[in-house]
Amino acid sequence: MKKIVLLLFVLVSFSAFSQSYLSNARVKNAYNEKKDFLKEILAEKGINSFNINILIIGLKAEKELQVWVKHKDSTIYEYLITYDFCRLSGDLGLKRVSADGQVPEGFYYINCFNPYSSFIVSLGVNYPNKSDLILGDKDNPGSDIYIHGGCATIGCIPITDDKIKELYILAVMAKEVGQSKIPIYLFPTALSDENFKKLSSNSRYLKNIKFWQNLKQGYDIFVNNKKELKFSINSEGEYVFSNVN
Repeated sequence: MKKIVLLLFVLVSFSAFSQSYLSNARVKNAYNEKKDFLKEILAEKGINSFNINILIIGLKAEKELQVWVKHKDSTIYEYLITYDFCRLSGDLGLKRVSADGQVPEGFYYINCFNPYSSFIVSLGVNYPNKSDLILGDKDNPGSDIYIHGGCATIGCIPITDDKIKELYILAVMAKEVGQSKIPIYLFPTALSDENFKKLSSNSRYLKNIKFWQNLKQGYDIFVNNKKELKFSINSEGEYVFSNVN
């Protein structure tokens, strides 16, 4: 009975999906195609589209884009779904210059909703952030990093036409209830102690270890408390985290 009530509640909330977004044919088609599936997986978490926040974690070695979700008035995220990268360009390691083919690594947020993408729809990542501007190429660190459909990529994250529709609609739902900055945390791999030890023992990655140690601080905090990270970026381009508990 409880599950039925939750499902009915989510069904009602989806009916209020913003008409301004549905005026775009691509978004409307994506919504109509994916709404029933999204209703189901959100209902299982007891979450509805009136009260949804999301957080995205990208793991390059695993080629995974994880979506975490919570009630707007909660602080704790829980895992929702994983989308596989269709393809990964570049290697493990940092993006520091335009046209290097690298997927960025660091702590970002979604800064663009593009319903007119060449790859169905897309979500922009706010690369370069302050850290990238300090540590990257001073003249041309690169830009235009997106999560999008298809399988083509030169530094972006393609998750196929089918799956970008789901993620785009989830992101729009979160934006509609006031989540102005949807976090996206991009890591070379899941930075467990074991994985970090493997990275540290590989000579090809030694130049990245100091920065990865910094990323691991944020990774460990999220794994331990499942809360959105609070951080600043110092003059050395390092992330300084404030919610360590």
